[in-house]
Amino acid sequence: MGKPTGFMEFIRENPPKESVKERIKHFREFEQLPSSRRLTTQAARCMDCGVPFCNWGCNVKNLIPEFNEYVYQGQWRSAYGALQSTNNFPEITGRICPAPCEASCCSDLVEDAVTIRMLEKAIIERAFAEGWVKPNNPAPATGVKIAVIGSGPAGLAGAQQLNLAGHDITVFEKNEVIGGLMALGIPDFKLEKEIVERRIRLMKQEGIKFKPNSHIGKNVSTKELLDKFDYICLTGGAEKPRDLPIPGRDLDGVQFALDFLFQQNRRIGNRDIKGTEITAQGKHVVVIGGGDTGSDCVGTSIRQQAASVTQIEIMPAPPKKRAANNPWPEWPRIMRTSSSQEEGCARDFAIMSQEFVGKDKVEKIKCIRVEWSEPDENGRSDMNIVPGSEFELKADLVLLAMGFVHPVHEGMLAEFGVKLDPRGNVATDNFRTSVDNIFAAGDMATGQSLVVRAINSGREMAKAVDMAIKGYTHLS
Repeated sequence: MGKPTGFMEFIRENPPKESVKERIKHFREFEQLPSSRRLTTQAARCMDCGVPFCNWGCNVKNLIPEFNEYVYQGQWRSAYGALQSTNNFPEITGRICPAPCEASCCSDLVEDAVTIRMLEKAIIERAFAEGWVKPNNPAPATGVKIAVIGSGPAGLAGAQQLNLAGHDITVFEKNEVIGGLMALGIPDFKLEKEIVERRIRLMKQEGIKFKPNSHIGKNVSTKELLDKFDYICLTGGAEKPRDLPIPGRDLDGVQFALDFLFQQNRRIGNRDIKGTEITAQGKHVVVIGGGDTGSDCVGTSIRQQAASVTQIEIMPAPPKKRAANNPWPEWPRIMRTSSSQEEGCARDFAIMSQEFVGKDKVEKIKCIRVEWSEPDENGRSDMNIVPGSEFELKADLVLLAMGFVHPVHEGMLAEFGVKLDPRGNVATDNFRTSVDNIFAAGDMATGQSLVVRAINSGREMAKAVDMAIKGYTHLS
């Protein structure tokens, strides 16, 4: 906790942002940190709640009241010690986590939640600036060789924890850069890539080996891994995008969101964009899908100087306040406006796309409005078309951002022969797959989720692997 009466004395102050007019001119991060004095005031708002539900809301179980207290007392190095004890990459979550901890903050019941995510970012950035962040010293070497396939948050967290336990770790990444979606999928205006590269440099100093351009099942055989490594950890994510198989889907200009985002990140990194260029410049862009990936497409399109950007969603508009069946401290399913949507985006809900229209290139989308019934006892709603509600949207570029259905089955997973669950993810039992000495974690095992959940999944997998090797584990 901070100051016992702080939540009554001080108002919540969100991180200051560069103005929309200025930030859309570049791809750099635009969210800033306030002064140390203001950060101390914000930490003071952490109340003496008795039961810190923020810990329950945080997927990596950050010691939130503890590091808030340390910041309030000016003990920043102690705050860093508390933060890094549960979270491998607070510099990542401090930037892109949606902060479920804040949604379950007790202060949110009476006033506004404590600015936990901002304080997390402030602590880790001060730790880097002061030189407190050092490479971990692993336990004595065990000689056990482990291959981690996939360098996203789950893979990197698992690799770092297993390396800490003394095992010999090699991380394989199919792309040319380490970091998974953190490196190629998330726009720089939310997460500059130097932040990811800074952490990778530390992990290399810890003795972890990285193999980019290593696509298992293509240019690196699964047999080679099985022969060379004692254990294999599958952390490749859920990369099979949800498609929209309606008439006109094969028209030029109808693209998956990640293809668009990957190109922009490669462009900024002075890398080969791989394939035919996808750009929003001067185009009427329609983003189909209302989640974070869709929002990232909005912000990227605006910065590429699109003529217009429209985001549509098949689900109805969420309520402005919590519904009766969505009580605190659950994640509030309410209407939100992302920083990208603030920058100039038309939004519409309960819209179903029926056809992409054009000759060789997409020119417009035929749409119709839908209505959703009240959820039944199982939480299911029926969708009904609204007669006579047809309309068209001008579209020179359509970005499909409707989420991901499961990991890619062809290639690596098929060759390893691991069983899949009913949703198409890798089936696991305490992170073990159906194949001896092969484990899985992150979105590959759970389906599409949050970066903070992926980090926790990688940490928990590391404990399971270490236990399988030693019969015990000291990993937390």
